[in-house]
Amino acid sequence: MERFPRDLYVRTQEELVQLKRRLPNDSVVMLAREVIERLAARAPQSPETAKFPKQAELERLSRALIDENPEAGANMIREIRAEGTSVEAVYLNYLAGAARMLGKWWDEDEVSFYEVTIGTSRMYAIMRSLQHLFAPAKLDKSKFAVFASVPDESHTLGVHMAADLFRKEGWDIDLKVGLSHDELVDEIESISPHILGLSAAGEHSIQALARLILSVRIVSPATLTLVSGAIVEECTDMVAALGVDAMVSEVDTAKLAMEEFLKRFSTVSI
Repeated sequence: MERFPRDLYVRTQEELVQLKRRLPNDSVVMLAREVIERLAARAPQSPETAKFPKQAELERLSRALIDENPEAGANMIREIRAEGTSVEAVYLNYLAGAARMLGKWWDEDEVSFYEVTIGTSRMYAIMRSLQHLFAPAKLDKSKFAVFASVPDESHTLGVHMAADLFRKEGWDIDLKVGLSHDELVDEIESISPHILGLSAAGEHSIQALARLILSVRIVSPATLTLVSGAIVEECTDMVAALGVDAMVSEVDTAKLAMEEFLKRFSTVSI
């Protein structure tokens, strides 16, 4: 059984909590809802797999995710994985089921806004810690990537230019601009790209970027994300707190990051 990366889990959930503290309350509510609703929507309506948790087990996990001990939920996931539960079942049966339960408790005022914020931060941290287990067996389309502007971003010249430059370098770039949040997430889910390059012009886009990154982690966990644009320099810490795989402010560093992504995929065992 592989080692659950505890350090990554702790760092991710601490960073996300700090990020949420710097955002307005309505933005934090939106992010919490995004995690819960995206995950809950992926939960099976009936026990369709051999490893489907009982209601009591889901309740125990949900309570652990909002426990005073910040590692209670992660420890339970470690135990579940150690029992031989697949990472897919952890996502679809356990975390998605717990998200549905937390959402229900939130709607019924059984848990506080603070508890939901903590719980969603920990769920996201667990998902990020397990991301490497979703790495595709091989590149099915060499040097392919999706480039997109963050939803509601009006400054799209940069991402158009980047797409053209990378195409000249031999990359097959699928450019997505002018899409709503849901439209872009649906596109990413259907394509499941190995690499996703996101462009955001500045601090005004941090909420939209955060919401998008959280959604991508849920619907396409193997996708590596690269963020570029003025937001990288204006909000370095906040972007880093989202657990993106690379942040770049120049074309040359973007090229290096993309090539490094290819190397990471090429070393995965088939």
